[in-house]
Amino acid sequence: MSNEKQVDSGRRNLLVATCAAGGVVGVATAGALVSSFQPSERAKAAGAPVEVDISDVKPGELKVVEWRGKPVWILRRTPEMMASLAKNDPQLADPASDKVYQLDMPDYCKNEARARKEHKETLVVVGICSHLGCSPSSRLAAGAQPNLPDDWHGGFLCPCHGSTFDLSARVFKNKPAPTNLDVPPYMYLSDNRIVIGKDEKGEA
Repeated sequence: MSNEKQVDSGRRNLLVATCAAGGVVGVATAGALVSSFQPSERAKAAGAPVEVDISDVKPGELKVVEWRGKPVWILRRTPEMMASLAKNDPQLADPASDKVYQLDMPDYCKNEARARKEHKETLVVVGICSHLGCSPSSRLAAGAQPNLPDDWHGGFLCPCHGSTFDLSARVFKNKPAPTNLDVPPYMYLSDNRIVIGKDEKGEA
């Protein structure tokens, strides 16, 4: 009788140990499967809204961040830069931003500054040329410069095929780029913090 109890006890211990080991493997496998269904940090960053601290962007300076794998420019324009915008209107292909490139123009940016009224000096645009997808270079200083007109008021120059954009990222006439640069949906969380890819209507 005692031998049977010892054998049963040994089998029971073996069975418990096997089940426990199987349970650990099962939990680990389930955890791996669950985590594989969740998007990676990189995937989330590619499409998710991006919060940006703009407190370090001084007047006349440009900050570049990434949203959906594309560069987004944040330019804090000086009063002189803002005053130059109207001077460009006659030379622009689409001064009122009526044409769409890849993103619909947010209603709150349908103005000459292409910015929110409460922070008109701050431009937020996707830095991708509407011609062939190159990223233009900043040419913020006014005045004659190589590959730019003598009456240049500041803006951006696409190095690929010479398209030029003013300080509101509006394209000049007779250039390869057919439309202005895109303004993404964005909103202010505070005076010095914005979120790109999301506004009062929701996420882009």
